[in-house]
Amino acid sequence: MSRRIALSVVAGAVVLAGAGAFALAYAGDRDPVPALAHSAVHYTAPSSGRDGSLFFTTEVSAPSGVSGLKVLAWPERSGFAKKQPTAEEMAAVESATCTPARGHTVRCVYRTPVSAADASSAHGAWHIAVLATAKDGHTAFDTKAADFTVA
Repeated sequence: MSRRIALSVVAGAVVLAGAGAFALAYAGDRDPVPALAHSAVHYTAPSSGRDGSLFFTTEVSAPSGVSGLKVLAWPERSGFAKKQPTAEEMAAVESATCTPARGHTVRCVYRTPVSAADASSAHGAWHIAVLATAKDGHTAFDTKAADFTVA
């Protein structure tokens, strides 16, 4: 084998090894847990015989993709104040509607009507708990993803 061919083979092996190391390092930096961003809540109180509404939005990103988002609004002055909602309890609550935003990110929207009876029974601070689930099964749980007040 000529010296020129041997140097080419060695140089190619070094480049491939460097590219492989970079790929492994990049893959290791990607957190598999879903990430929440830009969470916001808007509460409208019922009035004049019309229902109000609770509207929550957030963006969820996960390297494997997002399979769903569960949402629970809970009053600060409740049993959850001492023992906040758990991820296991969140499995039974309502889901948000998620649509693709970009790459591995989805924009999720949760909307529910609020009746006058609902609003009159729980004045004060409220929190939004969310459970995001990635397609690979990893989850992210936040008991206070957003806050609002019922007056």
